[in-house]
Amino acid sequence: MPMPPSNRGADLLRFGVFEVDLAAGELRKNGARLRLQEQPFQVLAVLLENAGRVVTREDLRQKIWPADTFVDFDHSLNTAVNKIREVLGDSASSPRFVETLARRGYRFIAPVNGVEPPASTSPNLPARDAATRATTETLHPELHVPVPRRGVVRYLFGLLQVMYLIFYVSALYHLHDVDRVASGSLPDWGARVIVIAVLVTGATGIPLRFYLLSAVAFDFRKLGETFRRLFPFVLALDQLWAVAPFLLLPQIGIGLAFAATAALLYVPFSERTLVRMAYQLGS
Repeated sequence: MPMPPSNRGADLLRFGVFEVDLAAGELRKNGARLRLQEQPFQVLAVLLENAGRVVTREDLRQKIWPADTFVDFDHSLNTAVNKIREVLGDSASSPRFVETLARRGYRFIAPVNGVEPPASTSPNLPARDAATRATTETLHPELHVPVPRRGVVRYLFGLLQVMYLIFYVSALYHLHDVDRVASGSLPDWGARVIVIAVLVTGATGIPLRFYLLSAVAFDFRKLGETFRRLFPFVLALDQLWAVAPFLLLPQIGIGLAFAATAALLYVPFSERTLVRMAYQLGS
């Protein structure tokens, strides 16, 4: 008796080095099975079946989360998408597979089964509407600015850590000069406080900057969450070191000291923004 024709090809979706077996509920990379929980797999399957098209959050709710399921839908969906990105090695800020469309939904942007996804805009749309959509869809979902190249953001963040390392090492190396400058403009107890503050904060800041530098160098994916917890300490430390230019007052003058301090006061907020650009907490 002849076997019925197999629909196996329709159940296998391939993109890059990955393969999704819809019938078996498996995700594989170069033939090796990857671990992905049921809900994230269902979300991935819906995105793949609609590759190149926007899948709204409401569409995903109706397909995957039944109406009688009492869960925090937004949190569950964000968690599912994050797990998909983690297993695919993808990034929210510089996506290769799953693109986030702020306040709308998601779109799978890689070719599936070797076929390029259809264009995101229809030729029937007015040119102005197409341009508006393109602009909106490339905005960072949290900061509402055009998404920069993730490598550039990480490089800038690393440069800031190197800058602070140079500050700390230089100040500790010239600690006697710091004492001399502070003693020339402050009473003895004030100069002693300055020297102790430089010694303690410099010795504390060096391991902190090495940690942040290594985290961004190795692309530690939870750096966003970690930096958010560290930020109050980083902010206090950086604000203290923002007054360091006044130790060079005899050499640079009052005007340049104020200008340098004003710039350094803003740096920790720049660090936070760079981390948010490269490491989103949820999308």
